[in-house]
Amino acid sequence: MRSVIFAVLLGAACTAAAQMYRWTDDKGRVHVTDTPPPPNSAKDVQKRRVTISSAAVPQPAALPYAVQLAAKTFPVTLYTARECEPCGEARNLLNSRGVPFREVLVADETQQAELRKVAGALAVPSVLVGSNVQKGFEEGAYHSLLDIAGYPKAGAVPVRSQAEPQPAAPPAEAEARPAEDTTDAASGPYAPGAKATGIRTRK
Repeated sequence: MRSVIFAVLLGAACTAAAQMYRWTDDKGRVHVTDTPPPPNSAKDVQKRRVTISSAAVPQPAALPYAVQLAAKTFPVTLYTARECEPCGEARNLLNSRGVPFREVLVADETQQAELRKVAGALAVPSVLVGSNVQKGFEEGAYHSLLDIAGYPKAGAVPVRSQAEPQPAAPPAEAEARPAEDTTDAASGPYAPGAKATGIRTRK
């Protein structure tokens, strides 16, 4: 079965339409191809008409087409926390399969509310693939969700190196404190803060 390769279209300036097929084989593996699947062993066959122009063809540094298609239909969001070893394992798995993902570092009430809405609990890591959620890190479950969504297997596309997001730095205290206005400050020997001139005040 031919792989989906659009690099040969880089030199074409005209717009063309391509028929794409997404199907599952008898072993449960999901394929995205530009040729019809085998008639006897393919299940859940989906046909998609895709318009391709020279401007829309992925460049070498861009995402492979199969990844773009999966990411558009089944976007991935990973919910993590600081100093969470399973969160790092989940991130590494997504990177190893070349999966683009949004990572939410759960640190404040807004992010906690988002995680509760998605997963029903404050459980990290949690991954959302399309509308399917997996609480906790279980390698087989992650691979299964990504396979169903049509993401290529590890090694089929370049790996990614997306790192853990850094929390926002608090504003500096000096920047937050307004400067003192001394325009109308009192002056003279009896002004507050004036240096002693030998004159003693009477108690």
